[in-house]
Amino acid sequence: MDSAELLDLLGNANRRRILRLLARKPCYVTEISEYLGVSPKAVIDHLKKLEEAGLVKSRVDQKRRKYFSISRALRLEVSVSPYDFGTKSAYPASSGLDMTRWRYLSIEVGREGGDGANGDDDGELREAEGLSEMARKLRRLERLENELSMAQRWAQGRVTDLRERIAEAVEEGDPRLVTAVLRALADEPGDTEAVSRRVEAPPRVVEQVLTELAGRDVIIEDDEGWRLPE
Repeated sequence: MDSAELLDLLGNANRRRILRLLARKPCYVTEISEYLGVSPKAVIDHLKKLEEAGLVKSRVDQKRRKYFSISRALRLEVSVSPYDFGTKSAYPASSGLDMTRWRYLSIEVGREGGDGANGDDDGELREAEGLSEMARKLRRLERLENELSMAQRWAQGRVTDLRERIAEAVEEGDPRLVTAVLRALADEPGDTEAVSRRVEAPPRVVEQVLTELAGRDVIIEDDEGWRLPE
């Protein structure tokens, strides 16, 4: 599905809310229906469209309950300016991509206000530039924009890979919530209430995760609260 079709698909508020919910945890139709406040039939219709687009996948548990989850990471960009309108979608780059072997920034950024092409920041010189030079600079900056987009894909691929590895290492509980808790503690230490606010989950649930991680010596508790060990 191309980016324009994805944009149309995600133009529906309830589909966006479904994806937001599934990004937190896998859910079955009744859960989604109660979360959205719409009928199960409407939810099934939305899920069908999201599955056809490759954004959502499903599995059946031992109780024959069908769970839905996000199938894979995807970035959708929309660019709107007085000179251009466009959409672009991209999947994360493979975690095997070695950015050290690719000179992904081909232009040196100069001082604030300059474009990096010649290093000066003289307003009079810029005003005196001809159309041909401005066209060359425009092309260089457009190339840089494309390269940064590739760098974003590389970073997104690595983020996805690390999240999957963390999920595999989680022995109990919801891997998504465990990852969110660890990510919050990577920012700064905090008590249960603080971590709960950061990950937007009930304190009781977060406390269970913190206790389990502490039991595995993944985190420790001191005067600052819960934190990652040095």
